[in-house]
Amino acid sequence: MTDLHFVASDADDAQGALEELRKHYPDKGPETAQIIVALGGDGFMLQTLHKFLGSKKPIYGMNLGSVGFLMNEYRQGGLAERLAAAEPAVVHPLRMRATTYSGKTQEALAFNEVSLLRETRQAAKIRIVVDEKTRIAELICDGVLISTPAGSTAYNLSAHGPILPIDAALLALTPISAFRPRRWHGALLPHRSRARFEILEPDKRPVSAVADDFEVRGVSTVDVAEDRSISMTMLFDAGHSLDERILAEQFVD
Repeated sequence: MTDLHFVASDADDAQGALEELRKHYPDKGPETAQIIVALGGDGFMLQTLHKFLGSKKPIYGMNLGSVGFLMNEYRQGGLAERLAAAEPAVVHPLRMRATTYSGKTQEALAFNEVSLLRETRQAAKIRIVVDEKTRIAELICDGVLISTPAGSTAYNLSAHGPILPIDAALLALTPISAFRPRRWHGALLPHRSRARFEILEPDKRPVSAVADDFEVRGVSTVDVAEDRSISMTMLFDAGHSLDERILAEQFVD
C-alpha cells in the first residue's frame, strides 16, 4: 500500500477518525508519506493545502465537517483501493499583496479566493484596475472578491458569482452587495490577469483583505494574480472528481 500520513482537524469526530484509521493503516509521517490524508471539512482542506505547500504530495480528504465540497466521503475501509483509483485535480493559488493604510505590505496565498470586506457600517468604495486599466472607477459595496475555479463554488457562489470548471483558465471577479453601479454583477478574467483594488477613503471606510483564512485589516491597495509556479494536487474518488462536482453544482435547485 502507498505510504500515508494522516492529519485531522480539532473536531472530536475528526480526532476519533484519526485514531481509528491509524489502527488500520500505518502512519509513515509527513516526510516519508507519498499521500496526505486529511480528515475534516473544507476549511481544514485549505489549511492542509497551505501546510504542505511545496511538498508536491497529493492530498486526499475525507469529510468530517459540514459541506465537504473539497472532500471525499468518510469510510474507514477500502482506503487502499480508493486511493489507487482516485482522480487528481491540480489547483493553483492566487497571490495577494496587500498594503495597509499605514504603509505595511503583507503577502499571502489563496486556493479559494481573495475577498475585500468593509470593516464598519460604512459601505466600502473601491476602484478596480485590471491589467493597469481602470475598469470601475468607484464600486460602492460591502466588498468584492476574486476566486479561483476551485473556490468558485464557495464564497463566490454565495455572492452570486459564476461557477467555473476546474480546468477553466479563468478567474471570477464578483461584487458583494454592490450598491453602485447597481447592475454590475462581476466579470470573468483570463487567469493571466493582474487585478488591483484601490480603497477610496480608507480612513473613513476601512476595508480588510482576506486570502483564504489570512486577514489584513485597514488596506489601501490589494494586488491579486494567479501564481502558476505553485501547484497542489487533490485526490477524489473515481466518478466523483472535482470536475464532476462543479458540473453537478450547476444543476442543483
